[in-house]
Amino acid sequence: MSNSCRHCGSTLRDTFVNLGLSPLANSFVADDDVAKVERFYPLHAFVCSDCKLVQLQEFEAPQTIFRDYLYFSSYSPSWLTQCERYAEEVIGRLALDERSRVVEIASNDGYLLQYFMRRGVPVLGIEPAENVAMVARAKGIPTEVVFFGSTTAARLREKGCAADLIVANNVLAHVPDINDFIQGVAILLKPGGVATFEFPHLLRLMEFGQFDTIYHEHFSYISLLVAERIFAAQGLQVVDVEELPTHGGSLRLHVRGARCKAPRPTERLLSVRRAEAAAGLHELAPYRAFASRPFTTKCSLLEFLIDAKRAGHLIAGYGAPAKGNTLLNYCGIGPEFLDFTVDRNPYKQGHLLPGSRIPIRNPPVIFETKPDFVLILPWNLRDEIIAQMRDIRRWGGRFVVAIPELEIIR
Repeated sequence: MSNSCRHCGSTLRDTFVNLGLSPLANSFVADDDVAKVERFYPLHAFVCSDCKLVQLQEFEAPQTIFRDYLYFSSYSPSWLTQCERYAEEVIGRLALDERSRVVEIASNDGYLLQYFMRRGVPVLGIEPAENVAMVARAKGIPTEVVFFGSTTAARLREKGCAADLIVANNVLAHVPDINDFIQGVAILLKPGGVATFEFPHLLRLMEFGQFDTIYHEHFSYISLLVAERIFAAQGLQVVDVEELPTHGGSLRLHVRGARCKAPRPTERLLSVRRAEAAAGLHELAPYRAFASRPFTTKCSLLEFLIDAKRAGHLIAGYGAPAKGNTLLNYCGIGPEFLDFTVDRNPYKQGHLLPGSRIPIRNPPVIFETKPDFVLILPWNLRDEIIAQMRDIRRWGGRFVVAIPELEIIR
């Protein structure tokens, strides 16, 4: 375990936020494992005083975290809609056809590549979790079960798998060796090719108090400032950026090789640079100031739960996301407050949440038990969930979100 910055190697001294001890956020507990002791690890994020990369130390190897992964991207309709739209737009913009190749890193269950295949564009998925990759293969999507880096990229390029488009959605934060990962992209990308990277924007995390997006699978928390430095070190350049609403505010970077003729910075790129500069992300003070933000959320949520339980109310959760597990474990919330939670993912149903040991059930249980309050754990999907579960209002049920601040939705 190193206490050095994973990008520039500087010693990490400055705390971004310390959330105490927490289990791995996706280490759901099966019924026959309830007597086994869970492992808890420090959830302490640091900011590098030199390059400003916010990061966790590596306590568990990715091979352990992603061995039997229970996150499947296809269970969010709004996310699938966004992915289909992205595929249509990029196919047109890059003139992709049957002679092209799209490679997605961390391709999960084929949620995105399926839309390229339907348009006749050859694809290759790279997914380290074998159980998830099997689902993609069942859809006919060729998928390599391997962790991506420079070695994998060189092997694939030798096999003739160089890419016109590389897609890396919500994976950059999951990579402990971020320099090797980006080097691999540079190796696999064809001359003139494009890579797009989506990741939650650190600026939004700080602005809206999204501390629950910090968990051990996310080794890094990234700003445009830091991303441009990391890509430049591997001979790549950010040529454009889109601001997206996903995950509470994300960036989609468009990246090309440094040998390509550098275009003038787009207004979108300049705008994000200005916003980060205005927030002071080039200095340490804003990062240090974030450390006390989670405590305010913790107090508000616990006060609500205590008052609601004393009044005899039944409280259920909706969702079993990793961010929810960070929130519940940091706040010390267990089944005494949250009777159960529900999730559409059948692979999670019948398990217990890690640490809190709250049972995960099928969403129809909400309508059988008629809770007074439903705490939405994946707050980034609140509108989608409220629409799906709107009938709880028939018995006076109300929705609750804790981030960015406690809100009771009637």
